[in-house]
Amino acid sequence: MSRYGTPGQEGTSAPEGGAFARSRECFGALAGFLGGEEASGLRHEQLEEELTARGRELQRLLLQDHLDLRAAREQRHHDVTPGDQVARTRAEAGHGRALASVHGPVTVTRIAYRAPVPGVPNVHPADAALNLPENKYSHGLAKACALEVACGSFTQATDAVQRATGIRLGIRQCEEITQRAAVDADSFYQCRKPAGVPDGHVLALTFDGKGIVMRTSALRPATAKAAAEAGRKVAARLSPGEKPNRKRMAELAAVYDFEPAARSPGDIIPAPGAKDTGPREPGPKAEGKWLAASVTDDLKTVVATGFDEAERRDPRHECTWVALVDGNNDQIAAVKAEAKARGITITITIDFIHVAEYVWKAGWSFFEPGDPDAADWVAGKLTRILEGHAAAVAAGIRRRATRFGYKGAERKGADTCAAYLDAKRPYLDYASALAAGRPIATGVIEGACRHLVKDRMDITGARWGLASAEAVLKLRALRANGDFDQYWQYHLEQEHHRNHGHIAA
Repeated sequence: MSRYGTPGQEGTSAPEGGAFARSRECFGALAGFLGGEEASGLRHEQLEEELTARGRELQRLLLQDHLDLRAAREQRHHDVTPGDQVARTRAEAGHGRALASVHGPVTVTRIAYRAPVPGVPNVHPADAALNLPENKYSHGLAKACALEVACGSFTQATDAVQRATGIRLGIRQCEEITQRAAVDADSFYQCRKPAGVPDGHVLALTFDGKGIVMRTSALRPATAKAAAEAGRKVAARLSPGEKPNRKRMAELAAVYDFEPAARSPGDIIPAPGAKDTGPREPGPKAEGKWLAASVTDDLKTVVATGFDEAERRDPRHECTWVALVDGNNDQIAAVKAEAKARGITITITIDFIHVAEYVWKAGWSFFEPGDPDAADWVAGKLTRILEGHAAAVAAGIRRRATRFGYKGAERKGADTCAAYLDAKRPYLDYASALAAGRPIATGVIEGACRHLVKDRMDITGARWGLASAEAVLKLRALRANGDFDQYWQYHLEQEHHRNHGHIAA
């Protein structure tokens, strides 16, 4: 027996002959139109337009007739006592609610069960059977909206949904649907059990951040304070040297595995002045890539999220773990702290491209802009760094600057590079990384920053609210990971539990 009690005899079935009368009539009219004189004179594109409009109405009527049939067949239950333990002893048929579906607007009619005391909400067991949403927008419409919002602006999404369904959503409604659609993303991944790491593969984690232009109310306190204190001197544009203080940092994590592919420094940078001698050894290829992003969580939380995913793949810490970062001290500290807390040995490597940028800064301290000798000098220093001699390169840069009498601003790039190489030396062991077949660049997370954040969040003129930005990032990550369809089924189960768990049988 369900928690609703035993069904009584009050329910009646709709006459089968009268069911779907309106949809049958609509189909007959459609068939008559296609067989008539008017349709025979139309071009194919005109026929497509007519069929789209009339076919959508036929589908809407089919859904409406089915819902009406279910309403007519609904059996009354006795002793309906949901989770609040207040018995609903009164039953009233004919209670309707609107539902905006992918086929158009329909009405769901069902029995409402009422308590004998005021202030207690009605219970509708039929809502649970249909898994109706909390608002008036169907789950199918919400899915269509979520998929479109993950690809383009809210305006573009509402236009696309209208073209596909005939339902016109407002921007605010689209944002609310999007936020609701992404609400279970974190718990989905916490429950998910990914495939383990293939034998012989190494597990890699990488992290980065990317700024998103936010509404003032969504900025972090320090940024909002800086924006308020700065004040613009010219309203139409930023003054020289003025910082906008408009962005909030989105933190990103990526986890993947790879089969080691050993290389030499020459596979990364040809020797200065040497001609290309042929194809280079390819680097390791990322497999099983997984991405996560958040504009609400801080760096430490996102790093922990990446470690959670890695541990789901390697719960016994049997694999070799490596981390690639861009040299940010907070990133390095967060990775080391998380690894220590979990008892994981992890090798941290700084992105070689970032190191190259610093070496180029030193090069422009010694060479005139555009001097071709600068490229050979930089290539030589980077090769030495790849060979494991970062400390010697730093010392040599300082000696050169001193020997040629550079002072002040003249040697700033050289000193900055040397200091960077000394400070990051523990994470610049490229010789070991190349010999072991590990990656030395953060291309995976750099690509994620472009794809997840820049391509969508940097749409011209966009200023984001916190909840909407977070939801879009979650949905884009789900799509990038190839998990959206599986997630949506999980989300529908969670929606059923949230909305109807107190009345479900």
